[in-house]
Amino acid sequence: MRIDAYMQVSQLYKTNKTKSDKKSGKADSRDSLEISDFGNAYQVAKQAAAEAEPVRADRVREIQAQMAAGTYNVSLEDVADKMADQLLA
Repeated sequence: MRIDAYMQVSQLYKTNKTKSDKKSGKADSRDSLEISDFGNAYQVAKQAAAEAEPVRADRVREIQAQMAAGTYNVSLEDVADKMADQLLA
């Protein structure tokens, strides 16, 4: 085996030199994170659901039964009052 021929080939392909990492133009660049509008809305909804009162399953079943029977009636004035309270709060 001819070592001198191997050295010439390695010099030709520069296999014995280590590659240096190219630095970016900014010395103090930092990672950043951008959250999409959908992701932001999801986080807000998730937080609102976590802070909400627990669902009263017995009351839900009661109202569903009344709706199915056609006996569930709500005063339009009560609905309007609740909507106004929510909008003005």
